[in-house]
Amino acid sequence: MLVGLFDDLPDAQQPIYAKLKLAITMRINSGAWQADQRMPSEAEFVKALGVSRMTVNRALRELTAEGLLKRHQGLGTFVAEKKSHSALFEVHNIAEEIAERGHRHRSELLVLESAKATVEEAMTLGVRTNHEIFRSVVLHFENEQPIQIEERIVNARLAPDYDQQDFSQHTPYEYLMSVAPMTEGEHLVEAILPNELECQRLNIQNFEPCLQIKRRTWAGDDIVTVARLLHPGSRFQLFGHFGR
Repeated sequence: MLVGLFDDLPDAQQPIYAKLKLAITMRINSGAWQADQRMPSEAEFVKALGVSRMTVNRALRELTAEGLLKRHQGLGTFVAEKKSHSALFEVHNIAEEIAERGHRHRSELLVLESAKATVEEAMTLGVRTNHEIFRSVVLHFENEQPIQIEERIVNARLAPDYDQQDFSQHTPYEYLMSVAPMTEGEHLVEAILPNELECQRLNIQNFEPCLQIKRRTWAGDDIVTVARLLHPGSRFQLFGHFGR
């Protein structure tokens, strides 16, 4: 399992523990080491690689803190399951994100209705009270595990056929991008405790925190839709990339 572990590393000046972290990460990302696979013991690393136990301990400890490995007292260290993730500064189709991970997406339509905007909804969408809107709730699954509750209100003037769509076959994102392509968006990200119904829908314990994203998107000067996206904290993460 440890034969040739350092062979594919780039030739760079790094501390040995950092090289070990990179080598382990490459094995996991390549699929050579799978989720829930037991890692060699610290003693096995020391014997096979000729490195110190302190070096091995630091590498495994940092990879555990970063979520790549998990440790079980008395059992050893294992490869952690990868969390689903989404880009923090971009808006993507959840079905495509799941497919890119090599997983299966499906969705269940829980609510789809036409309504008159309440005062709060009107203020959020930038329309008059009683303006026609659509409301929808869609539950998204990744490999049959619920990964997101998508609650959405939509400006009916900008997406007039929204309530005629089959959102078990395609996502609200796909339809909205086809009729009112997004030119601007904003996110508000919070950690919250879900209510009882949300826990049931996401198949999580009542005490498990969730990651909530509130998103508004525009087409030109008009707000097209406002969405609330709720993810189980144990199955989801956000990432972002910063350039100079």
